[in-house]
Amino acid sequence: MFKTFSFKTKNHAELIDITGMVRTAVKDSKVNDGTCLVFVPHTTAGLTVNENADPAVKQDIVAKLEKMIEWNDPEYKHTEKNSAAHIKSSLVGFSHAFIIHNGNLQLGNWQNIYFAEFDGPRSRSVLVHIMGK
Repeated sequence: MFKTFSFKTKNHAELIDITGMVRTAVKDSKVNDGTCLVFVPHTTAGLTVNENADPAVKQDIVAKLEKMIEWNDPEYKHTEKNSAAHIKSSLVGFSHAFIIHNGNLQLGNWQNIYFAEFDGPRSRSVLVHIMGK
């Protein structure tokens, strides 16, 4: 099963919880045991898995990436002026594979799946491919 989720981001940099979207796709697929591949088809966004209990974790991740990789570094050569977003996307990555067992997405107790926006606000999409039986 293949599913595309589209949405608009609101901020220049943010983490958006997409766990519910992915869980819904897994349930709709009727796959009992298999793999769920989540892919971000953008070069200035990414995908990460992290804590879902304290919203400060998301804020800390975004803040630290913003501090580590400055938006207006005079050494950047990219003419679109969004090199920082490309670098962050490369560091975070753009896909994750998850286990489906007994019809459920397997995540750790504190884990959620986050779309990572680094060049927003924009219209974005996430692709979910579910394989198994």
